[in-house]
Amino acid sequence: MQRKPISAINDESELIQLLLKRQAELNSLLEITQAININSPSSVLFEMLEVILNVHLKIGKIRLLIKEGEHFYCATRFGGEFENAKTLQQTCQALIDFRYITSLKSQDDPLLNKYEYFVPVFHNQELLAFVLIGGFDTSQNLLSSDLNFIQTLINVIVVALENKKLLKERVGRERLQRDMELAVEVQGMLIPRRLPKTGAVEVGATYLPNENIGGDYFDFIKLGTHEYLWCIADASGKGVSAALLMANLQASLRAWASVERNLVKLTERLNEIVYSNTNGERFVTLFLGLYNEQTRELQYVNAGHNPSVLIMDGKVKFLKEGTTIIGAFDTLPVINLGREVMTSGSIVFNYTDGLVESPNEEVYISDQELVSHLLESCHLEVDTLNENILRSIQSLNNAKMNSDDITLLTIRVS
Repeated sequence: MQRKPISAINDESELIQLLLKRQAELNSLLEITQAININSPSSVLFEMLEVILNVHLKIGKIRLLIKEGEHFYCATRFGGEFENAKTLQQTCQALIDFRYITSLKSQDDPLLNKYEYFVPVFHNQELLAFVLIGGFDTSQNLLSSDLNFIQTLINVIVVALENKKLLKERVGRERLQRDMELAVEVQGMLIPRRLPKTGAVEVGATYLPNENIGGDYFDFIKLGTHEYLWCIADASGKGVSAALLMANLQASLRAWASVERNLVKLTERLNEIVYSNTNGERFVTLFLGLYNEQTRELQYVNAGHNPSVLIMDGKVKFLKEGTTIIGAFDTLPVINLGREVMTSGSIVFNYTDGLVESPNEEVYISDQELVSHLLESCHLEVDTLNENILRSIQSLNNAKMNSDDITLLTIRVS
C-alpha cells in the first residue's frame, strides 16, 4: 500500500483547518446576524463579539471604538492594561490619517505600538469605528484573511447599531410630531369658539402662536346672567410643556370660577395649582377681569402681566393692581383687587408681551406708542381694532414681531 507524502498530509491538514475556520466564521456571522434581526441589545452583540475574537480567533487584546458625534468612545474591550478615556482619545487622534487595515508593530508612537493591528470600519467614506488588536497569534498565511473577517464582523455590528440609532431617532421624531399635533389640537380646544359681538359686551380676540403651539392663553366666560370673567395669560417657556400648563390652567380656572367669584381667592387657588403641578419651576403671568353689567363694575387682578389698558371717556389708565406672577411661590404675597366703574363705550385692551417685544428684531414698544395706536383705532369694531394695532406696530417699526406668541383680547362695554 502506497503512503501519501508528508507534505501532502500537511497540505490536507491545513486545508481541513482552513475549511473548519471558514465554517466557524460563517457560523459566527450567522449568529450575529440572527441576534441583530431579533433586535438584541448592543451589550449582547458586544459579548458575542468578544467570544468570537477571544475564543475562536485567539486574540488576546482588543479595543473597539465607535464614533458618537465628534468623538469616539470605547464600546468594548478585553485584555491588556486598562487605558483611561484621555489615553484612548489621544490614540484616536494618532490614528486620524489611517484608512486601511494597518500593522502597528513598527509604529514609533508609544500610544500605537501597544497594539499590533488597526482595523477600520467605514460607511459612505466616514470612519464609523475601528478596532485595535493585540496578542494575535495566527499563522502568516491566514493573517490577511482573519483581519478581513474581523473587519467584516465589526462592520456588520457597527452598521446595525447605526441603523438602530437612526431608527430610534426617526421613531422619536415621529412620536414628537404626534405629540405636537395632539398639543396643537388640545390648544385649539382651549380657544373660545364664539365671543359675544352684541349686547352688554363686545369681545374680539387675536391669537398668533410663535410656533405650532404657544404658551399664551385667553378665555372669556359668561358667569350667570349679568357677569363676565376673562383671563389672558402667558406661561414661561414654549412648546408642549407650556401648552399643557395652559390647558391645566384653563381647566382649573373654569372649574373654580363656577363656584368662586372672589378674584383674590380665585388667584390664590390658581397659584396653588400651578405651583403644585410644576414644583415652582414654571410660572404664569395673567390678568383676570370680572365685569358686572348691572353695576357696571370691573374688578381685576393683575398677576405680573402686562397691564391691560382701560380707555374710558377719552382717558387712558393702565390696570396694574394685583400681585406677582403665579406658580413661582407656594404662597402669594398680598393681592390687591383693582376696581373701576365702566361707562358706556369703555374699552379694556388686554395683550401679551409678544405684541410689544421682539428681541430677535431688537424692537421694543413703549407704553406711549402702544397707547397712541390704541387711541387711533378705539372707534373701530373690536376685531378690526386688534388687527389695526398689530399691523400698525409692524409697519411703523418695520418688524414682523415674531419673537414670541401674540395674543390680543379687547372688550368694549355697551
